[in-house]
Amino acid sequence: QVQLVESGGGLVQAGGSLRLSCAASPRTFAPFPMAWFRQAPGKEREFVAAISLSGSSTNYADSVKGRFTISRDNAANTVYLQMSSLEPEDTAVYYCAGGLWSLARGVSEYVYWGQGTQVTVSS
Repeated sequence: QVQLVESGGGLVQAGGSLRLSCAASPRTFAPFPMAWFRQAPGKEREFVAAISLSGSSTNYADSVKGRFTISRDNAANTVYLQMSSLEPEDTAVYYCAGGLWSLARGVSEYVYWGQGTQVTVSS
């Protein structure tokens, strides 16, 4: 059974940066396309960024394009989300997800989910 564990969330002031990590286990499991989603209180879970199996292709939501960067280290079975120029509107629980379709943007297209990590941006 694949497990995804996020880390790196926290409280940051507007304009600041955070880097989220998502470690997949078991380590021997073959890599798969990955993505980050987020969910703010009272809102639906929304797509943030996706990365292909090799890491050569990425896809971003318009709201984070130019501020967030998704990357991966397949040797370490880890995916990252570097977040810069954070805004209060970025406050949410951030989830990593693993799926079968590269660069997919829909929640239903992902099979594996982490437990989430809270990101809070103060104004």
